[in-house]
Amino acid sequence: MKLIAAFLLSLVVAASALAAETPYPALLVLNKGGSLAIVNPATNKVVARVRTGPVPHEVTVSDDGRLAFTSNYGAFEPEKEGRTISMIGLASQKELRRLDLGPLRRPHGLAFANGELYFTAELNKLIARYDPKADKLDWYLGTGQNRTHMIEVSKDHNKIYTSNVDSGTISIIERSSGPERWIQTVVPAGKGPEGFDISPDGQQLWAAGSGDGQVHIIDLASHKETDSIDIHTKRSNRLRFTPDGKLVLVSDLPTGDVIVLDAASHAERKRIHVGSSAAGILIPPDGQRAYIACTADNNVAILNLQTFEIEGRIQTGKQPDGMAWVPKRQ
Repeated sequence: MKLIAAFLLSLVVAASALAAETPYPALLVLNKGGSLAIVNPATNKVVARVRTGPVPHEVTVSDDGRLAFTSNYGAFEPEKEGRTISMIGLASQKELRRLDLGPLRRPHGLAFANGELYFTAELNKLIARYDPKADKLDWYLGTGQNRTHMIEVSKDHNKIYTSNVDSGTISIIERSSGPERWIQTVVPAGKGPEGFDISPDGQQLWAAGSGDGQVHIIDLASHKETDSIDIHTKRSNRLRFTPDGKLVLVSDLPTGDVIVLDAASHAERKRIHVGSSAAGILIPPDGQRAYIACTADNNVAILNLQTFEIEGRIQTGKQPDGMAWVPKRQ
């Protein structure tokens, strides 16, 4: 019996030795197969995989870097439509709670701001907000637009932006002092705007048209499209500015290419084949590299933004897509 007990103890010790703590900073990669990969960006190794709800699409992180949230989009069949959001503890590397959204269907875009989680519900044509401390949904706002998809919240928390894919629009939602509290301006943005980003100076919104191969540039002061760039993509998926605002990256899902644009001149700087089904893009705060989710390859490509060369790949799991960055703890 003593030998058996000693053997079992050795297994526990070995398992503990193999378990890696969540690093700070960390790269989070959401796998549509149903897991969140926690990656050490210093080694490009997955330190943990956490189970999520069905077919998750996007991930975001709380302000303090302690929690991650995943939108569990589900499948397209009516009986399999997602209606949950997973709350994951990054220190414990466990799903802490699976928030049931009730009548809200197909949660997708996520943004964490001022201690609360904002998200889109595509089938309901609205955005909503979840308060983790109170554990309740405390606010809803309808967009009236078809397939409200991605969401961003301004740094001052007074503006919210969404892409509305099937309506071909961008919603600019601004806080008001009047009784309505929020005012929405709907701006046409080509065919199928999906991925978008706000320029670091806050003056422009660039949206990639998944149906027209163009990037649509919206002036946020006038609420109007002021320019468009034909980048000849077959189905643009995501768009991201570099932190210095000099470059814009767009992923093209069918070709597996990433197009690098000069933000000032709008000229194409580079077109790089990164893999199969180029999807989510994440650029860390230092702007030295970009992580590109190659969904069909089950890996994330690491693109050096100085040389525009692929410098490595991370095997994250089944069908990687959305990503988030956990900053270094203060």
